Amino acid sequence: MRAVLKHSSPDNPEAVSSSPHAVTPRVVLLCLLLAGFFGYAEPIIDLKFSNTFLGATHFPPGAIGALLFLVLVVNPVLHWVWKRGALSRNEMLTVYIACLFACLVPGHGAENFFVACLVAPFYFATPENGWLEFLLPNLKSWFSPALVDGYGTTGKAVAAQWYLGNAATVPWQAWLAPLVAWSVLILASYGLLAFLAVLLRAQWSDNEALAFPLLKFPLAMTEGSENGLPSLFSNRVFWCGAALSGFIQIVNGLHFYFPDVPAIPLSLPSTAFLTEAPWNQIGDVPLVVWPAVVGITFFISSEIAFSLWAFFWLTKFQFVLAWALGYPPQTLPRIPGFSGMPAFMSYARIGAFFAYTGFLFWIGRGHWQMVLRRAFGRQRAMPGERDEAVSYPLAFWGFIACFLVLLGWSMAAGVRLDVALALWISYLVIAIALTRLVAEGGVLLAQHQWMPLGAMSQLFGASFLPASSLVPASFIQTAVVHDLRGFLLPSFIHSFKLARDRKIPLRPLLGLITLVTVVAFAIGIWMRVRLGYEAGGLQLNAWSAVAGPKWPPRVVTAVQGAPLPETFWESLLNWTWLGAGALMTIALMLARARFAGFPLHPLGYLISLTYALDQLWTSIFLGWLCKVLLLRFGGQDVVRRAGPFFIGLALGDIALMLFWLLIDGWQGSVGHQLMPN
Repeated sequence: MRAVLKHSSPDNPEAVSSSPHAVTPRVVLLCLLLAGFFGYAEPIIDLKFSNTFLGATHFPPGAIGALLFLVLVVNPVLHWVWKRGALSRNEMLTVYIACLFACLVPGHGAENFFVACLVAPFYFATPENGWLEFLLPNLKSWFSPALVDGYGTTGKAVAAQWYLGNAATVPWQAWLAPLVAWSVLILASYGLLAFLAVLLRAQWSDNEALAFPLLKFPLAMTEGSENGLPSLFSNRVFWCGAALSGFIQIVNGLHFYFPDVPAIPLSLPSTAFLTEAPWNQIGDVPLVVWPAVVGITFFISSEIAFSLWAFFWLTKFQFVLAWALGYPPQTLPRIPGFSGMPAFMSYARIGAFFAYTGFLFWIGRGHWQMVLRRAFGRQRAMPGERDEAVSYPLAFWGFIACFLVLLGWSMAAGVRLDVALALWISYLVIAIALTRLVAEGGVLLAQHQWMPLGAMSQLFGASFLPASSLVPASFIQTAVVHDLRGFLLPSFIHSFKLARDRKIPLRPLLGLITLVTVVAFAIGIWMRVRLGYEAGGLQLNAWSAVAGPKWPPRVVTAVQGAPLPETFWESLLNWTWLGAGALMTIALMLARARFAGFPLHPLGYLISLTYALDQLWTSIFLGWLCKVLLLRFGGQDVVRRAGPFFIGLALGDIALMLFWLLIDGWQGSVGHQLMPN
């Protein structure tokens, strides 16, 4: 039983495959075929049918489904037909790693969002909203296909036909320059994250020994696969968990198609219980149970799981306190361009992100000093560096080169250097903090819920964001920073950690990841452009094709229409709240370091008021409660023996999601969403 949950590591020699060569020709071919499939299928599923996402989380159903198919179908058949031809455990894990990228790159929440953003602001521009008045003078001709002739007859037709559909042909000539230009930006950002992951891996994996709870699932799914069926799938406790979540999904799926079949409710509206002051100031509190999240949470440390749901409620009670002090939350000012939470909370959250990221670098200062010495030739390579994806000097200077490409691209688009620098530094801070949340906290859906440009306008004054910088920067922010649901840094970190522990050669693996990413990205972009002209953007997913792509001009309008501070003293209150959030985070880190058993982790504070935690807090609470009760009344041995049940709970949920996704495709069903949308 314990072998099912045994974590492969360099300290666990028997868990490491005797055949470390995993990036074999057949694996490369299979991964490229899967990248092509996901690049083609995901835009159809996400945009056209708005059904369950194959990507969009850091535990992507598409990758889990591919691994399940290999371990339950392909490998047992190969083992039976020709034992020597069966896939090794490392080969299957390599396919899983590749699918992390193949599923996230073309899916919902990824950088392909820029496609609709390039035409929506022009199509939805009206004399009343005045968007064209600031879009046309401040965007380069290569920036959007609608500007191919300065938004003349051809440009208007390009934008209109994408939304109306039924076009005879796709105007690729108008799209060519914008797609090439934006692909340079997106691929440079991928390179930036890849090099950053190389620099982070040793510190997080070896020096700090983070838990990486999401990796327990592919490891458990493939353990013992050399003998045919992995040992996990002969475990009765596992099948009990899979049967529970599978039964729920089967019944609810039947209810979707046959309403006479009673559903098993997994959500409860809370607004009916919070109708009177002061509790109605809390706002909506979704009570949603996702069995997969309950299963994953069981493998998160109790401290982090507790902090995630506890900070959700602590933040909600700030609304009650504000109301009691005479400041109803709905009347409090918001940061222009994003109205998700009151401004004082937003600035505190920004301060928390910067303080936490800075603290991470302080903790790893010895590692970063070594990286700098290596980058400037002041130290020879240490023995373990040969096994990294690239050497530390190449990773460091590659990171700098990619960052300069992002800055140069932004400046070529019209963004002033200091604005571009602030925007991309903010992006890195958000990406590092959220990746730490995924790597240490196992949160499959991580978001930040604050936007840099609106905050800059209120922190640095009216002159910091002229229209010439604000307009192109608002497109970059919307495409790359607005929704980091599917960004790739956690996938790079997970991949390098898994490969290093399993002795999978990292350098050929990085080459495979690069190929898979390029293929999935290219086919995904091609499909998104095609779908608009064939089906019509107005008939596609309402958020991805209509509401979300309107954000660039909305941000510009909000920032330009908001009263902006003229001096530092006018923005002092905003800086005060930002400092308060930073001090809160530092205090939490120091308390954890000085007081044994201190229960609150700052990761919970970082995402305490986001869509992600709105959707996940109930499931996280249930997973935490199950673990605490088992530990309290049964001890560590019972917790270990219960592990397969919670793995089954998560995998059964994912497997039935994929089953209903196939039925949805067969039946042509729309809007059957079985994960947080």
